[in-house]
Amino acid sequence: MHAETLAYMLHRLPSARKVGSPERGAWENAQSEVASGGNPGWHRNAGTGARSRDEFGWDNEYGAHEVEVKEFAIDNHDVTNHEFLRFMQAGGYENRSLWTEEAWAWKAKEGVEHPMFWRREGNLWIYRTMFDEIRLPQEWPVYVSHAEATAYAKWLGRKLPTEAQFHRAAYGTPDGAQERRYPWGEEAPSASRGNFDFKSWDPSPVGVHPAGASAFGVHDLVGNGWEWTRTEFAPFPGFTPMPFYPSYSVNFFGGKHYVMKGGSPRTAACMLRRSFRNWFQPHYPYVYATFRCVED
Repeated sequence: MHAETLAYMLHRLPSARKVGSPERGAWENAQSEVASGGNPGWHRNAGTGARSRDEFGWDNEYGAHEVEVKEFAIDNHDVTNHEFLRFMQAGGYENRSLWTEEAWAWKAKEGVEHPMFWRREGNLWIYRTMFDEIRLPQEWPVYVSHAEATAYAKWLGRKLPTEAQFHRAAYGTPDGAQERRYPWGEEAPSASRGNFDFKSWDPSPVGVHPAGASAFGVHDLVGNGWEWTRTEFAPFPGFTPMPFYPSYSVNFFGGKHYVMKGGSPRTAACMLRRSFRNWFQPHYPYVYATFRCVED
């Protein structure tokens, strides 16, 4: 986790002050073309990702419980840079009705006019990778704050998923009888399943790891970017702080942080367990976090 946080800091250094070794993108060995579309799949009745007490986990991952989730539709792919650019071109950053009062004040104070990883150069949008600046990769997932993701979803008349909705789409099965350990099944994470575990510094185009899709055909639910939910970070029923690290989660409860699920290219494989919960404040722009929309 701290290695990933360090990557956020390293990313902010000027490109001229960093030298990266030759790297092949995490998608270059994928055996399929980029999947198109974004048609939602329909799902119903979900469980949570909480762990049982005989498994390792951080205190906020316990305890195991079930949640009934009504029928919903979820995007098959994360929102791409191309799709988010349409939101910007439609005046999304200037439309106050799409933003909460707190988010609008933050945006005005910080001068936020576009995603943090983007910059404008004449008529072109430039994307800041870890070691270079390139023309905006249209099919990469967009990395934005929770506030920006929420505004985009509202622009479409949709919402961010809840934690339980994400869990159902990622780990559930159509018959509802069981859950998978990973979206693709029980097999351990590997490079064919997604962009994670330090295999690449940067995102992959959405949908190029079909072997990692969930039982419902939803792509990239693990890896390629943490996924924002609209669920506030809070304890599950029966929460007990860890005796050896009592402040690990407790200091972040209180309605000021939102749950993220999944993982990014910089996320270690050991943290891809279905119960793992990440969290950040809604205006934090540096995390490798993307999103998808749902219709309840």
